[in-house]
Amino acid sequence: MKTVVFQNANIVDVEAGSVLAGGSILVEDGVIKEVGKDLQCPAGAEVIDLEGSTVLPGLFNCHTHMNLAPVAAPTYTESDAEVTMMSLHHLDQFTQSGVTFIRDVGGINSIDIDIRNAVAAGKLVAPDMQVSGKCICMTGGHGWTMGREADGPDDCRKAAREQLRAGADWVKVMATGGVMTKGVEPGSPQLNEDELRAAIEEAHKVGAKTCTHAQGMTGIKNALRAGIDSIEHGFFMDDWCFDYMKENNVFYVPTLAAVHWIVVNGTKAGIADYVVRKAEGAVEAHMDTFKRAHQAGVKIALGTDAGTPFNGHDKTAYEMVLMVKAGMTPMEAIRTGTINAAELCGVQDSLGSIKPGKKAHFAIFAGDPTKDIEAAMDCKMTVKNGEIIYRA
Repeated sequence: MKTVVFQNANIVDVEAGSVLAGGSILVEDGVIKEVGKDLQCPAGAEVIDLEGSTVLPGLFNCHTHMNLAPVAAPTYTESDAEVTMMSLHHLDQFTQSGVTFIRDVGGINSIDIDIRNAVAAGKLVAPDMQVSGKCICMTGGHGWTMGREADGPDDCRKAAREQLRAGADWVKVMATGGVMTKGVEPGSPQLNEDELRAAIEEAHKVGAKTCTHAQGMTGIKNALRAGIDSIEHGFFMDDWCFDYMKENNVFYVPTLAAVHWIVVNGTKAGIADYVVRKAEGAVEAHMDTFKRAHQAGVKIALGTDAGTPFNGHDKTAYEMVLMVKAGMTPMEAIRTGTINAAELCGVQDSLGSIKPGKKAHFAIFAGDPTKDIEAAMDCKMTVKNGEIIYRA
């Protein structure tokens, strides 16, 4: 049995919203056994002095595309080998920024599923993950260049079954147009309610969850009525959406960073003019929806849409920075990337907070993100299952 004591740390309790100063964490075989002050150090234990650093639960990013490079003008023409090598680099970037769990919501040729399997088998040192395989979109709809095009309820049902057969944990459906795809608009509905329901039913039959790219209100409402488990992006939502989401335990993953980095960099950085136009046209409504969803008490989980232009896989914590700028407290933003995200992914019993009985997944920072959220941008150490997998 391997025993490790992480001592001399400020330990953030995301459930209580408090910080234990000068605390220690006792870990045995990768599981947290005790948290507190003045812990007795078992004989033979390895002791790691964190020198007054702040310890958060390992961060989650619940909307990633590890198979995509965050370049100005993606082509989707890379070979599977190129995509795989690129993905491994992106996973290193997640690890180096304190991320120990990702939910990947749109891969290429099941490479995301193969990588997940390798991580679960201990063949790769990378964040734990849940994946969705190919997104399901209408013919020519948002994401068609890398997704599974489907038309009509029967074809959508088959498309969902294909992803589940391949091993997907989630089924992702495209309820509206989007920013990145040429010739579609964020506000326009795409897969209709019956098509969405068919795919969602197939996932739920086997215990899998579902998420939807949904930016316009008509598509969002179609997805909600069809039984979706999480709304991604959600540029335009009203109080009906918020009430429905609260009543039916539907999460909101806003991905504020995706639009932010497109607007900040613009056409001068090589982003297509139609992409910038759509992002600029949505950014104010997106931020307003986020603020109102937060005020309404909708459950929010952190996701960045990493892999969109200039939205790097090393920038997970910047989503929290944007959330705080939009009105959340630092602790509320931290919860979106820890315990809230763990609940969305159904792993809250083993991850998402620093509690006895949970896995020893930690993100460690020199500064204190509970006081200055930007301190979360500077990860000092990442621990997974009690092992240091990154040290600055």
